[in-house]
Amino acid sequence: MKSGTGKYIYRRPESLTAAPTHYCSGCGHGTVHRLIAEVVDELGIREKVVGVAPVGCAVLAYDYFNFDVCEAPHGRPPAVATGMKRFRPDLVVFTYQGDGDLAAIGTAEIIHAANRGERITVVFVNNGIYGMTGGQMAPTTLIGQKTRTTPRGRDVALTGPPLKVCEVLAQLDGTGYIARGALDTPGNVLKTKKYVHRAFENQLSGKGLALVEILSPCPTYWALSPRQSMRRITEVVIPQFPLGVIKDGGEVGVKP
Repeated sequence: MKSGTGKYIYRRPESLTAAPTHYCSGCGHGTVHRLIAEVVDELGIREKVVGVAPVGCAVLAYDYFNFDVCEAPHGRPPAVATGMKRFRPDLVVFTYQGDGDLAAIGTAEIIHAANRGERITVVFVNNGIYGMTGGQMAPTTLIGQKTRTTPRGRDVALTGPPLKVCEVLAQLDGTGYIARGALDTPGNVLKTKKYVHRAFENQLSGKGLALVEILSPCPTYWALSPRQSMRRITEVVIPQFPLGVIKDGGEVGVKP
């Protein structure tokens, strides 16, 4: 897109295709896809990067990225990515996972991959709910949040509190970089891109597993408008899931 002066102010990244999106209006996946594509282009790794997508809303990610993307069974992207990276250490391998995939059925996969220090990058999109399967409670659903399986709101006495994946993984020796970003404001989107960039650099430098959690909206199953969903992230979600770099190298608790 050109400005009135004839200069380009927007250009689709080479690592992003022109395919029409299947995501719901206001969904954050499209923004996350663009951030990844921009980082891949900036690092010049498009010819050697491989993504691993699971079952979930992002199951069709291969339609949107202009590089190789492999499908994995639900919750198993870290295992598939481990095999790829060990067999082809020259590749840059990342997984793209939702909260139901990574933090529920895939909990064992991500914890053990992180504990082993697998040299992969994980992009973890957290919208606090199961999207593709109909809006059920996820491990990251907030206390009191209404879902298809918690119509009266999540009850901590029955299901425990939301699982904070970043804080758990940061304690493991095998992780090299852990950060949490959000899509609620332009400023937070730019910070999140920096986290994604750093997570890929972590892999390129041969360090342990890197994970970036991204707080993302789900207007459809939050039963809110896109604008209201962004406001909810700012006012409700972020206070429960603080943003910033949680681990960089050996340090835990690094500030933004």
